[in-house]
Amino acid sequence: MDYRESGVDIQVGRNFVEGIRDLVSQTRRPGMLGELGGFGGLFELPSGYRQPVLVSGTDGVGTKLKIAQACDRHETVGIDLVAMCVNDILTSGAEPLFFLDYIATGKLKPEQLTEVIRGISLGCQKAGCGLLGGETAEMPGFYGAGEYDLAGFAVGIVEKELLLNGSQVKGGDAIVGLASSGLHSNGFSLVRKIVADKGFNWSDELYFADGVSGTLGEILLTPTEIYVKPILAALKSSLKIHGLAHITGGGIPENLPRCLGQGQIMELLPKSWEIPAIFQWLAEQGEVSEVDMFNTFNMGIGMAVVIAAEDLEQCLGFFANFFADSEIKAWHIGWVR
Repeated sequence: MDYRESGVDIQVGRNFVEGIRDLVSQTRRPGMLGELGGFGGLFELPSGYRQPVLVSGTDGVGTKLKIAQACDRHETVGIDLVAMCVNDILTSGAEPLFFLDYIATGKLKPEQLTEVIRGISLGCQKAGCGLLGGETAEMPGFYGAGEYDLAGFAVGIVEKELLLNGSQVKGGDAIVGLASSGLHSNGFSLVRKIVADKGFNWSDELYFADGVSGTLGEILLTPTEIYVKPILAALKSSLKIHGLAHITGGGIPENLPRCLGQGQIMELLPKSWEIPAIFQWLAEQGEVSEVDMFNTFNMGIGMAVVIAAEDLEQCLGFFANFFADSEIKAWHIGWVR
């Protein structure tokens, strides 16, 4: 017997790496050293920092991958993978430098996984970070035919004195919410249960009052918004930003308090932002309570910015200008008390 008979074809893996070389090269940025294929990725720290702090984060895409595989659409989950990692390290005020990916699959399908890498490349370009390397593991018997799992790892950098750690947040600060692009990458176990229990198909056409339309699969596979460039621009402006929160699993109730200081709470302003219609549809179809919806999904807010109260209007204007050509909006959604 040989390795191929056990289900692993080394030559297919080699060809796959060669096939994605151009996608990886599109993410090159200053600091990247060497080429794809080494045992380790090399990155030279940028100059000009007095006390640089490295910030790292790792995440996956969760069971949203099941929908991508069922719909045979794989590019958007690559963007999700990058977004979940870089948005996390961004909350410390860090600029993402580089990204690594890990892909595990039962049987390597180059066309399928090339689409995943294409999405990862697009996500890295949007975040301004380099795709420094990765690993593709072929694991027959562990994953079924057509199945794969993703994990990502990002590293960023921030000047120590500019690190956001909750100590800057003050009572009376305003909270600005930046719109999500949809469900992002959380709550999909509940989504899949609702769809299965109610007998829907991923190919069912849906039309919502807020203008969103398409098949159920297309709508749910909308990639996670990447907030790196607008947030970094805001941090370099005159705005006094005191905290940032990436709204992921656990929703606003769990994630927003993570950027607050001891003895501080948040006061949300009801109906101060637009909740996309897909959330209302899920609540109705699954008979999900409002409490469970807010504890499971982002409910239309992908990133929260804690800003000095006197800078509130300037902050709203800054993001309105930055997102003028996109559907992302910014709202005043609450206060720190």
